[in-house]
Amino acid sequence: MRRHLRWILGRQRLGAVRPESLGVEVATHATPLMRRLRGVDMRLQEGKVVNLHLATAAMNGWMLAPGEVFSFWRAIGRPTPRKGYRPGMILINGTLHAGTGGGLCQLSNLIHWLTLHTPLTVIERHRHNYDVFPDVDRVLPFGSGATCFYNYGDLVIRNTTSRPFQLRVEVGETDLTGGWYSDRPGDVTYRVVERAHIIRGEVWGGFTRHNVLVREVLARDGTLLGEEFMLENHAIMMYSPLLPPAPV
Repeated sequence: MRRHLRWILGRQRLGAVRPESLGVEVATHATPLMRRLRGVDMRLQEGKVVNLHLATAAMNGWMLAPGEVFSFWRAIGRPTPRKGYRPGMILINGTLHAGTGGGLCQLSNLIHWLTLHTPLTVIERHRHNYDVFPDVDRVLPFGSGATCFYNYGDLVIRNTTSRPFQLRVEVGETDLTGGWYSDRPGDVTYRVVERAHIIRGEVWGGFTRHNVLVREVLARDGTLLGEEFMLENHAIMMYSPLLPPAPV
């Protein structure tokens, strides 16, 4: 209820899907749609793909003029069976469950990672408190995503620059792809790197994981201009780092 009241009474200017297309690529990325995970019914991943099709259709082409805001849940709305959303995998307190609209975190993760490589400002982001899967085939640094749960945990991004940005997201044959685009190149580019990564054994018998993500600011010729603190992550590990990963 508080979230809905903020949406109704808040003073944020919301962006929208607009027909014009901005042509300058700022940041792009792709993630595989299907992963065989031990103990996870593949039907949940198939449902996730359906959910991603619906969610990307609702936000593809989202335009942010200077001062406007993108909200993940305001773009999508409540994911319900009536809208076509199917059961997919969700995480609750570090355990896997089936839930309507499950798998949309893959989209919020992608958008968050893309945004870290732009001058846009993330004003709300949530992280998992549990590290569920080993780092097999992990491409991005641990803790670089943004979990979402309607409508308690949102991903909100504000355009604090003087130029417009447009989000494009699409479900392909094998990958979920996305990118931020603008009307002209920026003066700098960004590279996100992990620092201070540590896995620690705790007195209660389990393990925790910590890291910091910083963003290197680069000139167009690749010269390092400086770096910015972005995120600090802490999570309880749901597997032992001392054992080899279980087969999928």
